[in-house]
Amino acid sequence: MFMRQVGLIAVNDGVILRTHISRILKSHFRNKPYYTDLLDLFNEVEYQTAAGQMLDLITTPAGEVDLSKYTIETYLRIVEFKTAYYSFYLPVACALFMVGEDDEKTFSSVKEILVQMGTYFQAQDDFLDCYGAPEVIGKIGTDIEDTKCSWLIVQALQRANSEQKQCLKDNYGKAEHSLVLEVKKVYNELELQRVFLEYEQESYSKLVSMIEEQESEALQVVLKSFLAKIYQRHK
Repeated sequence: MFMRQVGLIAVNDGVILRTHISRILKSHFRNKPYYTDLLDLFNEVEYQTAAGQMLDLITTPAGEVDLSKYTIETYLRIVEFKTAYYSFYLPVACALFMVGEDDEKTFSSVKEILVQMGTYFQAQDDFLDCYGAPEVIGKIGTDIEDTKCSWLIVQALQRANSEQKQCLKDNYGKAEHSLVLEVKKVYNELELQRVFLEYEQESYSKLVSMIEEQESEALQVVLKSFLAKIYQRHK
């Protein structure tokens, strides 16, 4: 809810919340051998997330639609930095430090897996924003109205003919329900539901193979659990 009386005070509120990260880590882990590793990890992930948020904002500025910016390369960068690191890599990396893992190759391979898992998760989230039932996903999708650089618009622009691209340009980012339906009509013409299901199966199979290459069976169990929860979200 927007509270006019708060105004720019919200910026300071955000700063206060951010400082609590280091305070909580100090309170619980100051005497642990991995304390500095956790501090470094949280600082790095905070930077990556902020960079991803900035990239998202400059790609989709309010009141402006420039679909030429909506490329798969840009989408992957936004997702990697804005979503994958803090949502997927951060909790697993924390756990690895806590159990005494110090092999850089393990962290590197786990990061690769979890960044790809986070990308798959966000693509699925974008798909559900358009095609998921609100009572199931817990929200009414507004990516089209909000001019989001979503997986669906990126895929549509890669496949659309000149007429379909013009339709997307004319209607994407508009709040009117009839215009949103025009965008979804193009999505359906391009069979993006089928395209996503193919992408999902390919991503799932690739991630399973990568996970099974990990030497630690316990780590395999954790990563497969993450993957299973994502896969089941719209089944």
